[in-house]
Amino acid sequence: MAFLSKDKLFSKKWFIDYAFIIVGSFILASAFVFFITPHKIVPGGVYGISIVVHYLTKGMFSFWPEGIPVGLFALMLDIPLIIAGIKVLGPRFGIKTVAGSVLTATFMDLISWLRPVANAPLVDDVLLSCIFAGVLAGFGLGLIFKSRATSGGSDIIAMIIGKYTHIQLGRLMIYVDSVIVLFGLVAFRDWAIPLYSWIIIYIAGKVIDLTMEGADYNKALMIISKKHEVIKEKLMIDIERGGTYLRGEGMFTGEEKNIIYTVVSRREVSILKEFISNIDPDAFITIMDAKEILGEGFQSLNTKTNE
Repeated sequence: MAFLSKDKLFSKKWFIDYAFIIVGSFILASAFVFFITPHKIVPGGVYGISIVVHYLTKGMFSFWPEGIPVGLFALMLDIPLIIAGIKVLGPRFGIKTVAGSVLTATFMDLISWLRPVANAPLVDDVLLSCIFAGVLAGFGLGLIFKSRATSGGSDIIAMIIGKYTHIQLGRLMIYVDSVIVLFGLVAFRDWAIPLYSWIIIYIAGKVIDLTMEGADYNKALMIISKKHEVIKEKLMIDIERGGTYLRGEGMFTGEEKNIIYTVVSRREVSILKEFISNIDPDAFITIMDAKEILGEGFQSLNTKTNE
């Protein structure tokens, strides 16, 4: 499993991973402090639980008049989950996750402490706050995940499940966190809270996958045309792209067909469509989103598997 890869101490990869953890933890903490906690939104995870506890304990302790700090309580909940993560995902996973958990909790409470009013929302519009919170939280978590760590909490639960099911982490986060959202509904007795929370969870889940897998602007094409030789020359000479011939057979005619499979950019798709429509209006073209492309001419497969 990728999470258990060995990283040489103080190597370039080691520095990159910990840079991702630091930056990701800060972004994630900022999303909570400025957009989530002030509106009492519970977007799952240990931090969602901690937000509930934070508000329920307001005025209970003289040294914490505003309630138990969100970061501190989340860190307390993280300890048993980190131990479970180390046992299932390995000790190397645990080292980075401890770093992610401690940094996120520290940044969260530090930023809150530095603010004039800790729980003051950056903007009063709750929906706008949810959108920005989802984007920031998803991006922060995505950076942390890229380093093969987590910020702790439900991230660990999702990663443990992901190890055995191979479901996308972003999707698993949605499932796990949705259960925790219901805790906020019971505590605050306000249906608006889970509804806003699910908006954050959904956006964050999508942004996590986008951050980890990247936004690829290439398209995969399958072209069936009698003028395949001309199209092949256009691809290889003018556009300077390669491709593969697939052999097929027409279902109705039984006629043998040469199918061109190629990957091009969005701009090149337009060039190809116009060219093919001029030389063979009866051509059949299937255009597909290429989520991730590995291999010669694109991202190195070896580099990707070693990330």
